[in-house]
Amino acid sequence: MTVREGVLVLSNGEVFEGELLGASDDAVASGEVVFHTGLTGYQEVISDPSYAGQMVTFTTPHIGNYGSTPLDDEAKRVHARGVIVREFSRRRSNWRSDNDLDAYLSRHGVRGIGGIDTRRLTRILRDTGAMPGAFGARSVDELLMVARAEVGTSGVDLVGQVTTTTPYEVGSGRFKVVAFDFGIKSTILACLAEIATVRVVPATTTPDEVMAMSPDGVFLSNGPGDPEVVADAPQTIRTLVEGGAAVFGICLGHQLLSLALGGKTFKLPFGHHGANHPVRNLQTGRIEITSQNHNFCVDPQSLEGIATITHTNLNDQTNEGMRVVGHRAFSVQYHPEAGPGPHDSRYLFAQFADLMDGR
Repeated sequence: MTVREGVLVLSNGEVFEGELLGASDDAVASGEVVFHTGLTGYQEVISDPSYAGQMVTFTTPHIGNYGSTPLDDEAKRVHARGVIVREFSRRRSNWRSDNDLDAYLSRHGVRGIGGIDTRRLTRILRDTGAMPGAFGARSVDELLMVARAEVGTSGVDLVGQVTTTTPYEVGSGRFKVVAFDFGIKSTILACLAEIATVRVVPATTTPDEVMAMSPDGVFLSNGPGDPEVVADAPQTIRTLVEGGAAVFGICLGHQLLSLALGGKTFKLPFGHHGANHPVRNLQTGRIEITSQNHNFCVDPQSLEGIATITHTNLNDQTNEGMRVVGHRAFSVQYHPEAGPGPHDSRYLFAQFADLMDGR
Protein backbone atom coordinates (compact mmCIF):
# COMPACT_ATOMS: atom_id res chain seq x y z
CA MET A 1 0.00 0.00 0.00
CA THR A 2 1.42 3.37 -1.02
CA VAL A 3 2.00 5.79 1.84
CA ARG A 4 0.12 9.07 1.31
CA GLU A 5 0.82 11.84 3.78
CA GLY A 6 -2.12 13.77 5.16
CA VAL A 7 -3.20 16.14 7.92
CA LEU A 8 -6.19 16.19 10.27
CA VAL A 9 -7.28 19.63 11.48
CA LEU A 10 -10.00 20.29 14.06
CA SER A 11 -12.16 23.39 13.96
CA ASN A 12 -10.37 24.73 17.06
CA GLY A 13 -7.07 24.70 15.16
CA GLU A 14 -5.54 21.51 16.59
CA VAL A 15 -3.37 19.75 13.98
CA PHE A 16 -2.46 16.05 13.61
CA GLU A 17 -0.14 14.63 10.95
CA GLY A 18 -0.74 11.14 9.56
CA GLU A 19 -1.09 8.82 6.56
CA LEU A 20 -4.16 8.69 4.34
CA LEU A 21 -6.12 5.43 3.90
CA GLY A 22 -9.10 4.26 1.92
CA ALA A 23 -10.51 6.22 -1.01
CA SER A 24 -7.58 7.43 -3.08
CA ASP A 25 -8.97 10.59 -4.67
CA ASP A 26 -7.79 14.02 -3.56
CA ALA A 27 -11.05 15.05 -1.93
CA VAL A 28 -11.12 16.23 1.69
CA ALA A 29 -13.01 14.26 4.35
CA SER A 30 -14.91 16.39 6.84
CA GLY A 31 -17.55 15.96 9.52
CA GLU A 32 -18.17 15.98 13.25
CA VAL A 33 -15.32 14.11 14.99
CA VAL A 34 -16.33 11.62 17.71
CA PHE A 35 -14.52 8.76 19.43
CA HIS A 36 -15.50 5.10 19.86
CA THR A 37 -14.17 3.02 22.76
CA GLY A 38 -15.01 -0.53 21.63
CA LEU A 39 -12.13 -3.01 21.35
CA THR A 40 -13.55 -4.88 18.35
CA GLY A 41 -16.21 -4.51 15.68
CA TYR A 42 -14.67 -1.69 13.65
CA GLN A 43 -16.48 -2.74 10.47
CA GLU A 44 -19.86 -2.79 12.18
CA VAL A 45 -19.14 0.65 13.63
CA ILE A 46 -18.03 2.14 10.32
CA SER A 47 -21.09 0.76 8.50
CA ASP A 48 -23.61 1.86 11.17
CA PRO A 49 -25.92 4.46 9.51
CA SER A 50 -26.04 6.33 12.83
CA TYR A 51 -22.57 7.71 12.00
CA ALA A 52 -23.88 9.76 9.07
CA GLY A 53 -22.32 13.21 9.22
CA GLN A 54 -19.52 12.07 11.54
CA MET A 55 -15.90 10.92 11.44
CA VAL A 56 -15.10 8.07 13.82
CA THR A 57 -11.96 8.05 15.95
CA PHE A 58 -11.11 4.60 17.31
CA THR A 59 -9.45 4.66 20.74
CA THR A 60 -8.23 1.07 20.28
CA PRO A 61 -4.70 1.52 18.86
CA HIS A 62 -4.66 -1.31 16.30
CA ILE A 63 -7.48 -1.28 13.73
CA GLY A 64 -7.80 -3.69 10.79
CA ASN A 65 -6.26 -6.78 12.41
CA TYR A 66 -8.92 -9.18 11.19
CA GLY A 67 -9.77 -7.55 7.86
CA SER A 68 -13.34 -7.28 6.64
CA THR A 69 -16.22 -9.40 5.39
CA PRO A 70 -19.60 -8.44 3.85
CA LEU A 71 -21.23 -10.58 6.56
CA ASP A 72 -20.41 -7.90 9.15
CA ASP A 73 -21.89 -4.91 7.34
CA GLU A 74 -24.66 -3.10 9.23
CA ALA A 75 -25.89 -1.37 6.04
CA LYS A 76 -25.47 -1.71 2.29
CA ARG A 77 -23.29 1.39 2.13
CA VAL A 78 -21.19 3.40 4.55
CA HIS A 79 -22.53 6.78 5.71
CA ALA A 80 -19.65 7.74 8.04
CA ARG A 81 -17.66 10.67 6.66
CA GLY A 82 -14.25 9.32 7.66
CA VAL A 83 -12.20 6.98 9.86
CA ILE A 84 -9.37 8.04 12.21
CA VAL A 85 -6.98 5.48 13.75
CA ARG A 86 -3.69 5.25 15.63
CA GLU A 87 -2.16 2.34 13.76
CA PHE A 88 -3.64 0.69 10.70
CA SER A 89 -2.79 -3.02 10.51
CA ARG A 90 -1.14 -3.85 7.19
CA ARG A 91 -1.71 -7.58 7.62
CA ARG A 92 -5.11 -9.18 8.26
CA SER A 93 -5.57 -12.52 9.98
CA ASN A 94 -9.01 -14.13 10.25
CA TRP A 95 -10.63 -17.09 8.52
CA ARG A 96 -13.78 -15.03 7.76
CA SER A 97 -11.90 -12.15 6.15
CA ASP A 98 -12.12 -11.67 2.39
CA ASN A 99 -10.20 -8.37 2.21
CA ASP A 100 -8.35 -5.81 4.31
CA LEU A 101 -9.84 -2.69 5.84
CA ASP A 102 -8.09 -0.34 3.41
CA ALA A 103 -9.76 -2.12 0.48
CA TYR A 104 -13.08 -2.03 2.34
CA LEU A 105 -12.87 1.74 2.80
CA SER A 106 -11.83 2.20 -0.83
CA ARG A 107 -14.74 0.12 -2.09
CA HIS A 108 -17.19 2.29 -0.18
CA GLY A 109 -15.50 5.55 -1.11
CA VAL A 110 -14.65 6.31 2.51
CA ARG A 111 -11.47 8.14 3.50
CA GLY A 112 -9.35 7.33 6.51
CA ILE A 113 -6.24 8.64 8.22
CA GLY A 114 -3.78 6.67 10.37
CA GLY A 115 -0.75 7.46 12.46
CA ILE A 116 -2.83 9.86 14.56
CA ASP A 117 -2.21 10.30 18.29
CA THR A 118 -5.74 9.17 19.14
CA ARG A 119 -5.12 9.47 22.89
CA ARG A 120 -4.43 13.18 22.50
CA LEU A 121 -7.35 13.58 20.11
CA THR A 122 -9.72 11.79 22.49
CA ARG A 123 -8.62 13.94 25.43
CA ILE A 124 -9.37 17.06 23.39
CA LEU A 125 -12.85 15.78 22.49
CA ARG A 126 -13.55 14.82 26.12
CA ASP A 127 -12.52 18.29 27.32
CA THR A 128 -14.14 20.42 24.61
CA GLY A 129 -16.85 18.15 23.17
CA ALA A 130 -17.33 16.66 19.72
CA MET A 131 -16.33 19.17 17.05
CA PRO A 132 -15.99 19.42 13.28
CA GLY A 133 -12.75 18.40 11.62
CA ALA A 134 -11.27 17.78 8.18
CA PHE A 135 -8.40 15.72 6.82
CA GLY A 136 -6.66 15.22 3.48
CA ALA A 137 -3.54 16.04 1.48
CA ARG A 138 -4.08 19.79 1.74
CA SER A 139 -2.56 22.68 3.65
CA VAL A 140 -3.44 23.24 7.29
CA ASP A 141 -5.10 26.57 6.45
CA GLU A 142 -7.32 25.00 3.78
CA LEU A 143 -8.34 22.12 6.03
CA LEU A 144 -9.10 24.53 8.87
CA MET A 145 -11.44 26.47 6.59
CA VAL A 146 -13.25 23.23 5.63
CA ALA A 147 -13.52 22.15 9.27
CA ARG A 148 -14.96 25.49 10.37
CA ALA A 149 -17.49 25.40 7.52
CA GLU A 150 -18.90 22.07 8.81
CA VAL A 151 -22.31 22.44 10.47
CA GLY A 152 -22.04 19.40 12.75
CA THR A 153 -25.14 17.35 13.60
CA SER A 154 -27.27 19.75 15.64
CA GLY A 155 -30.26 21.01 13.69
CA VAL A 156 -29.50 18.74 10.72
CA ASP A 157 -31.92 16.10 9.45
CA LEU A 158 -29.62 13.19 8.61
CA VAL A 159 -32.38 10.56 8.65
CA GLY A 160 -33.38 11.55 5.12
CA GLN A 161 -29.90 10.51 3.95
CA VAL A 162 -30.07 6.99 5.37
CA THR A 163 -33.70 5.80 5.36
CA THR A 164 -34.95 3.33 2.78
CA THR A 165 -36.95 4.77 -0.10
CA THR A 166 -39.10 1.66 -0.62
CA PRO A 167 -40.54 -0.84 1.87
CA TYR A 168 -39.07 -4.34 2.09
CA GLU A 169 -39.60 -7.46 4.20
CA VAL A 170 -37.33 -9.72 6.26
CA GLY A 171 -37.90 -12.67 8.59
CA SER A 172 -40.72 -15.13 9.00
CA GLY A 173 -41.60 -15.03 12.71
CA ARG A 174 -45.14 -15.41 14.03
CA PHE A 175 -45.65 -11.71 14.78
CA LYS A 176 -46.06 -8.99 12.18
CA VAL A 177 -43.91 -5.93 12.87
CA VAL A 178 -43.67 -2.65 10.99
CA ALA A 179 -40.17 -1.21 11.49
CA PHE A 180 -39.51 2.48 10.83
CA ASP A 181 -36.13 2.86 9.15
CA PHE A 182 -34.48 5.94 10.63
CA GLY A 183 -31.10 4.29 9.91
CA ILE A 184 -31.75 0.70 10.93
CA LYS A 185 -28.89 -1.77 11.45
CA SER A 186 -28.76 -5.28 9.96
CA THR A 187 -28.22 -6.86 13.39
CA ILE A 188 -31.40 -5.24 14.69
CA LEU A 189 -33.31 -6.70 11.76
CA ALA A 190 -31.78 -10.12 12.46
CA CYS A 191 -32.97 -9.95 16.08
CA LEU A 192 -36.47 -8.83 15.07
CA ALA A 193 -36.62 -11.52 12.37
CA GLU A 194 -36.27 -14.19 15.07
CA ILE A 195 -39.65 -13.21 16.50
CA ALA A 196 -41.50 -11.60 13.60
CA THR A 197 -42.07 -11.02 9.93
CA VAL A 198 -40.70 -7.49 9.62
CA ARG A 199 -41.92 -4.92 7.13
CA VAL A 200 -39.30 -2.15 6.97
CA VAL A 201 -40.76 1.19 5.90
CA PRO A 202 -39.39 4.69 5.13
CA ALA A 203 -39.15 7.24 7.93
CA THR A 204 -41.94 9.29 6.29
CA THR A 205 -44.56 6.50 6.47
CA THR A 206 -47.89 7.77 7.86
CA PRO A 207 -49.92 6.26 10.72
CA ASP A 208 -52.70 5.27 8.29
CA GLU A 209 -50.19 3.43 6.10
CA VAL A 210 -48.84 1.59 9.14
CA MET A 211 -52.25 0.54 10.45
CA ALA A 212 -53.29 -0.62 6.97
CA MET A 213 -50.61 -3.32 7.36
CA SER A 214 -52.34 -4.61 10.53
CA PRO A 215 -49.13 -5.02 12.55
CA ASP A 216 -48.87 -6.70 15.94
CA GLY A 217 -46.16 -4.19 16.82
CA VAL A 218 -44.28 -1.14 15.63
CA PHE A 219 -40.51 -0.77 15.91
CA LEU A 220 -38.67 2.59 15.96
CA SER A 221 -35.08 2.17 14.81
CA ASN A 222 -31.78 3.81 15.57
CA GLY A 223 -30.49 6.56 13.30
CA PRO A 224 -28.26 9.61 13.02
CA GLY A 225 -28.49 13.25 13.93
CA ASP A 226 -30.78 15.57 15.84
CA PRO A 227 -34.16 14.01 16.80
CA GLU A 228 -35.87 17.39 16.92
CA VAL A 229 -35.54 17.91 13.16
CA VAL A 230 -36.90 14.53 12.01
CA ALA A 231 -40.02 15.91 10.34
CA ASP A 232 -43.45 14.46 11.20
CA ALA A 233 -42.04 11.39 13.01
CA PRO A 234 -43.05 12.46 16.56
CA GLN A 235 -46.65 13.13 15.53
CA THR A 236 -46.82 9.82 13.66
CA ILE A 237 -45.47 7.97 16.70
CA ARG A 238 -47.87 9.78 19.04
CA THR A 239 -50.83 8.73 16.88
CA LEU A 240 -49.69 5.10 16.88
CA VAL A 241 -49.07 5.00 20.65
CA GLU A 242 -52.40 6.63 21.49
CA GLY A 243 -54.06 4.22 19.06
CA GLY A 244 -52.93 1.29 21.21
CA ALA A 245 -50.02 -0.03 19.15
CA ALA A 246 -47.30 -2.06 20.84
CA VAL A 247 -44.19 0.08 20.30
CA PHE A 248 -40.49 -0.61 20.90
CA GLY A 249 -37.82 2.02 20.23
CA ILE A 250 -34.02 1.90 20.18
CA CYS A 251 -31.62 4.88 20.30
CA LEU A 252 -33.04 7.56 17.95
CA GLY A 253 -36.33 5.66 18.22
CA HIS A 254 -36.19 6.20 22.00
CA GLN A 255 -35.61 9.92 21.51
CA LEU A 256 -38.42 10.26 18.95
CA LEU A 257 -40.84 8.36 21.20
CA SER A 258 -39.97 10.76 24.02
CA LEU A 259 -40.56 13.80 21.80
CA ALA A 260 -43.86 12.31 20.66
CA LEU A 261 -45.02 12.21 24.29
CA GLY A 262 -43.92 15.77 25.06
CA GLY A 263 -40.44 15.02 26.39
CA LYS A 264 -37.28 16.99 25.59
CA THR A 265 -33.86 16.06 24.24
CA PHE A 266 -30.43 17.67 24.48
CA LYS A 267 -26.99 17.10 22.97
CA LEU A 268 -24.32 15.37 25.04
CA PRO A 269 -20.82 16.96 25.08
CA PHE A 270 -19.10 14.08 23.25
CA GLY A 271 -21.82 11.44 23.07
CA HIS A 272 -21.77 7.78 23.98
CA HIS A 273 -19.91 5.65 21.43
CA GLY A 274 -18.66 2.25 22.52
CA ALA A 275 -19.43 -1.35 23.40
CA ASN A 276 -18.65 -1.18 27.11
CA HIS A 277 -21.05 1.27 28.79
CA PRO A 278 -22.53 0.13 32.14
CA VAL A 279 -26.29 0.58 32.46
CA ARG A 280 -28.40 -0.21 35.53
CA ASN A 281 -31.78 -1.85 34.96
CA LEU A 282 -33.84 -0.05 37.62
CA GLN A 283 -36.51 -2.76 37.55
CA THR A 284 -34.17 -5.64 38.38
CA GLY A 285 -31.14 -3.87 39.83
CA ARG A 286 -28.87 -5.74 37.42
CA ILE A 287 -25.99 -4.06 35.59
CA GLU A 288 -25.86 -4.53 31.83
CA ILE A 289 -22.74 -3.83 29.77
CA THR A 290 -24.09 -2.19 26.66
CA SER A 291 -23.27 -1.06 23.14
CA GLN A 292 -24.03 2.61 22.49
CA ASN A 293 -23.90 5.14 19.69
CA HIS A 294 -25.69 8.44 20.20
CA ASN A 295 -24.97 12.16 20.55
CA PHE A 296 -28.36 13.25 21.87
CA CYS A 297 -30.14 12.26 25.06
CA VAL A 298 -33.60 12.46 26.63
CA ASP A 299 -34.11 14.74 29.65
CA PRO A 300 -35.62 12.39 32.30
CA GLN A 301 -37.29 15.29 34.13
CA SER A 302 -39.28 16.05 30.98
CA LEU A 303 -40.82 12.56 31.20
CA GLU A 304 -42.29 12.98 34.70
CA GLY A 305 -45.87 11.74 34.70
CA ILE A 306 -45.43 10.51 31.13
CA ALA A 307 -43.07 7.56 31.48
CA THR A 308 -41.30 5.46 34.07
CA ILE A 309 -37.50 5.51 33.81
CA THR A 310 -36.28 1.91 33.48
CA HIS A 311 -32.54 2.22 32.79
CA THR A 312 -29.77 4.63 33.81
CA ASN A 313 -26.22 5.08 32.52
CA LEU A 314 -23.76 4.56 35.38
CA ASN A 315 -21.04 6.70 33.80
CA ASP A 316 -22.99 9.96 33.76
CA GLN A 317 -26.45 9.08 35.17
CA THR A 318 -28.21 9.92 31.89
CA ASN A 319 -31.48 8.34 30.79
CA GLU A 320 -31.13 4.96 29.06
CA GLY A 321 -34.68 3.63 28.94
CA MET A 322 -38.35 4.17 29.72
CA ARG A 323 -41.78 2.58 29.79
CA VAL A 324 -44.72 4.80 28.79
CA VAL A 325 -47.41 5.18 31.44
CA GLY A 326 -50.84 3.97 30.32
CA HIS A 327 -49.70 2.72 26.91
CA ARG A 328 -48.04 -0.32 25.34
CA ALA A 329 -44.74 1.35 24.54
CA PHE A 330 -41.17 1.20 25.81
CA SER A 331 -37.72 2.15 24.56
CA VAL A 332 -34.01 2.17 25.37
CA GLN A 333 -31.25 4.59 24.45
CA TYR A 334 -28.58 1.91 23.98
CA HIS A 335 -28.30 -0.96 21.47
CA PRO A 336 -29.56 -4.33 22.79
CA GLU A 337 -28.76 -6.02 19.47
CA ALA A 338 -25.09 -5.24 20.19
CA GLY A 339 -23.45 -5.20 16.79
CA PRO A 340 -20.72 -5.06 18.06
CA GLY A 341 -20.83 -5.61 21.80
CA PRO A 342 -22.07 -7.88 24.60
CA HIS A 343 -25.49 -9.52 24.49
CA ASP A 344 -26.58 -8.63 28.03
CA SER A 345 -29.64 -6.74 26.79
CA ARG A 346 -31.06 -8.96 24.05
CA TYR A 347 -33.87 -9.94 26.43
CA LEU A 348 -35.57 -6.70 25.30
CA PHE A 349 -36.57 -8.32 22.00
CA ALA A 350 -38.33 -11.06 23.98
CA GLN A 351 -39.94 -8.32 26.05
CA PHE A 352 -41.24 -6.79 22.81
CA ALA A 353 -42.67 -10.19 21.84
CA ASP A 354 -44.40 -10.43 25.24
CA LEU A 355 -45.89 -6.96 24.74
CA MET A 356 -47.25 -7.95 21.33
CA ASP A 357 -48.60 -11.16 22.87
CA GLY A 358 -50.55 -9.15 25.45
CA ARG A 359 -48.34 -10.15 28.39
